[in-house]
Formats: sequence, structure tokens, C-alpha cells
Amino acid sequence: MTGELATVLAFLAAAIVMFALDRPRMDAVALLVMTALPFTGVLTMGEALAGFSDPNVVLIAALFVLGEGLVRTGVAQRVGDWLIARAGRSETRLVILLMLVVSGLGSLMSSTGVVAIFIPIVLRVAQNTDSTPSRLMMPLSVAALISGMTTLVATTPNLVVNGALVRGGSAGFGFFAFTPFGVPILALGIAYMLFARRWLAVGAASDDGPARPSLATWIERYRLAGREHRLRIAPDSPLVGRRLGELDLRAAEGANIIAIERAGRFSTDVFRPVASTELCAGDVLLVDLLVTRPTTGELRRRLALEELPLGGAYFSDRAQEIGMAEAMVTADSELAGRTIVGAQLRNRSGLTVIGLRRGRDALASGFRDERLRVGDTLLLVGSWKDIDRLATGGRDLVLLALPAERADVLPVPGKAPQAVLCLALVVVLMVFGVVPNVQAGLLGCLLLGALGCIDLDTAYRSIHWKSLVLIVGMLPFSLALERTGGVELAASALTSLTAGLGTHGVLAVLFAITALLGLFVSNTATAVLMAPVALAIAGELHASPYPFAMIVALAASTAFMAPISSPVNTLVLGPGNYAFGDFVKVGVPLALLVMTLSVLLVPLLLPLRP
Repeated sequence: MTGELATVLAFLAAAIVMFALDRPRMDAVALLVMTALPFTGVLTMGEALAGFSDPNVVLIAALFVLGEGLVRTGVAQRVGDWLIARAGRSETRLVILLMLVVSGLGSLMSSTGVVAIFIPIVLRVAQNTDSTPSRLMMPLSVAALISGMTTLVATTPNLVVNGALVRGGSAGFGFFAFTPFGVPILALGIAYMLFARRWLAVGAASDDGPARPSLATWIERYRLAGREHRLRIAPDSPLVGRRLGELDLRAAEGANIIAIERAGRFSTDVFRPVASTELCAGDVLLVDLLVTRPTTGELRRRLALEELPLGGAYFSDRAQEIGMAEAMVTADSELAGRTIVGAQLRNRSGLTVIGLRRGRDALASGFRDERLRVGDTLLLVGSWKDIDRLATGGRDLVLLALPAERADVLPVPGKAPQAVLCLALVVVLMVFGVVPNVQAGLLGCLLLGALGCIDLDTAYRSIHWKSLVLIVGMLPFSLALERTGGVELAASALTSLTAGLGTHGVLAVLFAITALLGLFVSNTATAVLMAPVALAIAGELHASPYPFAMIVALAASTAFMAPISSPVNTLVLGPGNYAFGDFVKVGVPLALLVMTLSVLLVPLLLPLRP
């Protein structure tokens, strides 16, 4: 062993210790590695930073952007809703469906990309099912890693091993050659995670402070239930052709029009009312009826309005278009001393006052004639755009709170088909190898922007830079080990170790060494190292190269044991609030089970003799 190799190994050991202690945080360790390795003389600073231009790193960043496009357009929301609808309140069914869907997609595209896309989906599912993200993020990463064992193109190590076979004069693996191994391993992984998820009941990290109130909380607090009405204007209604400003329904009828639904050629538009809005036959009015004078029945008959069913309490089914917010009257507000009607808040901000709270008491009725005081809390309803405008500041009202549902409002609703088209194009380009994977990912991002699914500022914010820095920081170790002879030394040691062992013993050692080596270098680099060694051992045993090549490929994807073993694990580290030990605790037993099943299946399904 040379002095340079010893130095590199010492740096590697120090990095692993810091990862295990989680001191400092992992991306800081990666930055330390990139800064320190050039001092050894093995690498230049340019080589230490070369990971930032690595195609796989750029691809991961592009896939973060693709995932954000799916979130902003509602695709992720619909997938999560589908998972919740199928799983109900059963976390067991949820884990099974999640792992099946992720492994299915991962068999056709980058497993890292699938995880990047599914992280926001899983976070939303966890929120809506009262599960902790930690119990779902690990099954997500396990399913993505196992998906690499299902098809030839599912992961880069499979292609590396296949290339070694071809260079050695063999025919190479077929597209579905991995499937007979991947499917049983997936079944094993699902069964194992249903048991092991109980070890992951750690809380999710949160920097959001106290939980936001929900719309249901405000509906109860301000006693809004029963005040909402959905009324359609009949063709013979006296409202047809009239402008809201001249009708003044708030003063004349005690009715606040919250929003108007109007059917278009292809869809129904929901828009906020203004004084100049002219009502049409067939318009549906979302009305907050403040008083009972006249009764609702009399109002409907006199104005020829048809009562329509409501989908949720106080228009909560319209939370994508209609929002609520609490705001307080400030000390220097011009609203102090005025009534709700006299304040003309709708004309000022586009928002309608539907509730008033003074201290702890909410005024249920008659508050529209109440004179406002400094410190009064108003419940406002209107479009999210108007609410966001209020949040930018003003001297009359200060925004106090937004409901939890605000996080689920889609920035670009109606663009889901375009986002799915972009993803489908990326998958097709990757599956058929029309262009390099990274180019396919970048094309998808550009197309998302061109179709209005995402903007540049949002795209930059969507990239998880902490994960990328961690991946880039570990890449120089592969080059340093190769350059100092560490790779050659490992190959020689493994050849000596397997001498005289039986076939199953040789396969087990190959699997174990490959999986352990994947703790320190990328699984792609591990496959580059171990594939030639496996084929050489097959030649010495006068055996078929296929079982030995397959065992290396399967082991390279068995990267469950540490967060640095694969970018897949790195991506779920933060959202799952995991520590280094969580991967060891869950991943080591699973890796042993997969090794046992692989060593049994490979000689059974792939003949040992050529």
C-alpha cells in the first residue's frame, strides 16, 4: 500500500465517521472532502470539483425541476389522491401501492428521478393520512433501488455489467433478463418494509412553527356553516343583464356574492365579482347570506334563483379558487370607526368580510353594521391572488394567518396534461436511448417552461442543492481510489479470497464485497470495478459468465445500508428526517435477505455451465 493510498483511505474513514456522527451535517462533510483531497496531490482542484459537471448530477437537478412541474400543475396531487383513495386509512395498503408504483416507473426511467418526483407526492400523502414521512420515505427509496433490478435500462450499473459481458465476447443481457430476479426481490422488499417501518416512527423535521388553522377551524370559529348557498340564475331572472354595482345585493338583500361560476366552451371559470360584472343566465352565484331577511326561499322565488347542492362546508370544495385569511385592523387604520359596509373593503382589496371577531368572541350575525375597532380580527374571503396581494402589506389591515389549505393551492392549474406530456417525452427518450439521459431531462425542463408549467425562479428553488452537494462531494473518492491503486488492490484481494470456494460461496462473496464497496463509492463505480473481477472468476471456474455478472449487478443496486450508498438514499434523507443509523438499522437486514435470495435464485435461473 502506497502512502498516497493510505492517505486517501484515511480521508475516506474520517468522512464515514463524520457521516455516522452527523457532525457536521452531511453536505458540509462533502465540501470538506472536496477541499481536502487536492492537498493529497492525488487530485487537482478541478478534478475534485468535476462532479458539478457530471451528467448524472445535472440529470438529478433536471428531474427535481420535472418533479416540481408535476406538483405545480396538480399531477402529483392527483397521484397522491389516487394512492389515498385506494389505500384508505390503511398505511399497509399505502406502503404496498407506493412501492409497486415507484418500482414500476423506476424500471423504465432513472430511479433517482422517480424518487425526486415522488418526494412531494409522499409528503402530501403523509399530511393527508396523518402518517409521518419517515414511515413512507424509506419504502420509497427501497422500492426505487429495487426497481434497478427489474430491467436492463433501469439503472446504470446494469448497463456497465452488460457492457463488460459484451466486451468479453458474450451476447449480453436482454431487456427483461433482470425481471425474474427483480420481481421476487420486490415482493421480499415490500414484505420487509411492512415490518421494518415500525422502526422509523421518527417525527418529520419542521421549521414551520405552529400548525396553521384549517378552513374547517375557521368555519366553526366564525359560525359560517349554513350561511353558504350556491344559486343558479334562471333565464327569466330579473338579475340577467344587470350589473352588480347597481344591484347592491349586500345592502338590499343581505347577501355577499363570494364568487361566480360561468360555463365556458371547454371548462367552467370561477371569478370574483366586481361592480361592473354583468350577470348572465346560467351563472352560478356562490353566496354568503348574512341575514334571514327575506328568507332564502322568498329570495330564490323573487329573483328566480335555483338552489344547487354544495360539495363542502362553506365552499371548501372550491379551495383552489377561493381562499380565506384572517386580518387585523391596525392602530392607524382608516377603517377604524367605520362599518363593514361603509369600509368598502371589496372595492379596496377585492376581498369580502364574512366574519368579525372581537377578542375571543365571534359575532355571528349583524356584524356588517358593527363599527370596526382597532385590534378587531376580520375573516376575509376572495381569490388567492387578492389574498396574496394583501400579504404584501398595507396600513389598514395586517395579515394574521392563512389556512393550511393554502399549501395545496396549485400555482398553474389546468396544465396537468402538458406536464404529463413532458414527463412522457423524457421517459420515451430515455427508454429508447434517442439522446443521452441528461439531454432528455433538460429537454423536458425546457418544454415545461415553454408550456407555462414552471418558471425559471421556481425551477431554481425546486432543486435540492444540499443533496447535490453531497453527491458531488463523494464522487472524487472513486477517482482517488482508482488513481492510487486501491481499485486494483481490491480486485486482487477478492480473487484470492474466492479461491477454492464453491459456486454459491463465490456468488455470496461477490455479492457481499460489491454491496460493501458501494458504501464508499458510487454503485456505478462499484460495477465498473467488480464486473471484470466477476467475469475473471467465472473463467477460472470454467463457468458461464452470466450468473457472476448478474450477481454483481444485483448487489450494486442493494444500496440500502447508508445514506451515501446511492443518490436515492441521499434524496430521502432530509424529507424523512433520518439519521445515518436509520439506514444501517433498516438496510443491513434487508441487504442480507436480498443477498440470500439472489444467491439462491441466480444459479437456479441462470445455468452455471456455458
